[in-house]
Amino acid sequence: MVSLSLISQEEKQILYNLYSLYLHDLSSFTNDLDISADGSFAYDSFDLIWETDGLTPYFLKDSEKIVGFLLLLERPFLKKDYDYSINDIFMLRKFRGQGIAILLLKELFKQKRGKYVVAELAKNKPAVSFWRKAYQKLNINFEEKKQVIDNEVCFVQTFRV
Repeated sequence: MVSLSLISQEEKQILYNLYSLYLHDLSSFTNDLDISADGSFAYDSFDLIWETDGLTPYFLKDSEKIVGFLLLLERPFLKKDYDYSINDIFMLRKFRGQGIAILLLKELFKQKRGKYVVAELAKNKPAVSFWRKAYQKLNINFEEKKQVIDNEVCFVQTFRV
């Protein structure tokens, strides 16, 4: 059984470790990510996740086992024309391609109805492919445009669930 589990501040180190893996994967598609002095890939604003309303971290679980994480942006943090933004989603490699992430997104969309925005680096072909497949499997009509974000070409999709 798959589930989304809010990440408490006491579980912060687990998320930090997963974020390092996520950023390591992402570093293949951008020159803006480098390893830090302690040997990890660090998210500059990591501590803000627990200090800022509207940054909501979830563990992605399958049979109570952590298989990844998702960082959801929502109000009051998200101030644009959207209710939600999936800022980051990461699955451990051994769980990819099994449909788990699609089931977890289905659960998220059941719990959090509204207008979403999602962006991927255009060079990150696995992420672009994942999202397009997710929209198809979940019967989500989306609009997509290319946009430069932080000097990176991205695909940005918007949709409503």
